[in-house]
Amino acid sequence: MKKPLIKIDLAAILNKRLGTRAKWVPAFLLHGLERLVRQDELNRLLERAYPAEGSEFARRILQELSITVEVEGLDRLPDGEAFEFVSNHPLGGLDGIALVGVLGERYGDENLRVLVNDMLMHVTPLADVFLPVNKYGSQGREAARQIGEAFASGRQIVMFPAGLVSRRHPDGSIRDLEWQKSCVVKALESGRRVVPVYFDGLNSPRFYRVARWRKLLGLKVNIEQALLPGELCDARGRRYRIIFGTPVDVAALRAEGHTPAVIAATLRRLVYRL
Repeated sequence: MKKPLIKIDLAAILNKRLGTRAKWVPAFLLHGLERLVRQDELNRLLERAYPAEGSEFARRILQELSITVEVEGLDRLPDGEAFEFVSNHPLGGLDGIALVGVLGERYGDENLRVLVNDMLMHVTPLADVFLPVNKYGSQGREAARQIGEAFASGRQIVMFPAGLVSRRHPDGSIRDLEWQKSCVVKALESGRRVVPVYFDGLNSPRFYRVARWRKLLGLKVNIEQALLPGELCDARGRRYRIIFGTPVDVAALRAEGHTPAVIAATLRRLVYRL
């Protein structure tokens, strides 16, 4: 039985997030947010990809957007081993979709899990390969349990250790922020080797300008995040590269006396050298 066609409904999401406070959001503001996130365009894209799920859905989205993904280095990965893939996060959505398409095709959706912000769980065609993070209370405990089970299994795990989309740095380069040490801790706990992954791509200059001004103004709310759905829509016709590096034995690095934070920084450097 096919799952029902999903549609992005910003009003429903706000109602779920804000509860009774959602009624205080003015209609003009809601409509403005719907245009900002390109709700109608995204829903047309979802309709054309329907009823595909998982990696097939990911590949259909890329096809509908006429996006080409060139892949290098998969031959570096031996069969029969469960890895932790750690990738830079330049696009904030499309990079995850592309990785699901590539790795799902190689390993099968049932053997793949991608750790994502819990907001992305609203993209139900990918919900079976996504694992939510950034949750609290009872939901946080359930998310932690699911992540623990995934690492204890033979599934391939994909993480974006920066947590946030890449930003422009003072030297003009566009790179991830500092990587969180949790990616190393999880690899050590599960005994996995780590595969550094470099995703070659950029968002629009506007995205980086908004992020810069938001920081200069001291605003805590990550307002540039609202631009990411539009960035996906504007990626039509682009070409991206994904490079898989040689698996890294983080346990050996830990045995040499390196802390998880230092190892995470080392992995980040390896990614940008690919």
